[in-house]
Amino acid sequence: MNQAQSLQKKLQKGGLIDVADVSRDDVVGAASDLGLAAFVVDCDRARSRSAVLRAVVKAVDFPEFFGSNLDALYDCLCDTLLDQKTGLFLWFHNLHSGDPALADDAKAIQGICNDVVEFAANSDKRFVYVIEHAGKHPDPEPGIAPTPYSGSREQE
Repeated sequence: MNQAQSLQKKLQKGGLIDVADVSRDDVVGAASDLGLAAFVVDCDRARSRSAVLRAVVKAVDFPEFFGSNLDALYDCLCDTLLDQKTGLFLWFHNLHSGDPALADDAKAIQGICNDVVEFAANSDKRFVYVIEHAGKHPDPEPGIAPTPYSGSREQE
């Protein structure tokens, strides 16, 4: 079985998939080819649970009433899944699960995703996700403020 067929099989199965040898663009393209709505959640600057949840909200365009907690994450992922014809694919890019502030939350987010996989199976849909773990954020340099989550700094 070639790499493309293996990837398609993983995507059709659903759940957490390991795609260590495949580029993100290839996986997102393969997910889209299978009819899955595909989203990339950029968690690179997220240093807290609420920042990771804001990254999810931004990626999948969740509604304004999102509650910023794990129950709301589950509800919104399930609602978004039901809005799709086939299912949903999420790529968590650079989730810094090595940060002490995010270690437990990264596990909890993966648990929520696993619950959504089960919900999807019961709804004749598919939910597939990748978590690209990035370890710990680098320590801030003395005298230099960290880049805010918004990604912009005031001009000095």
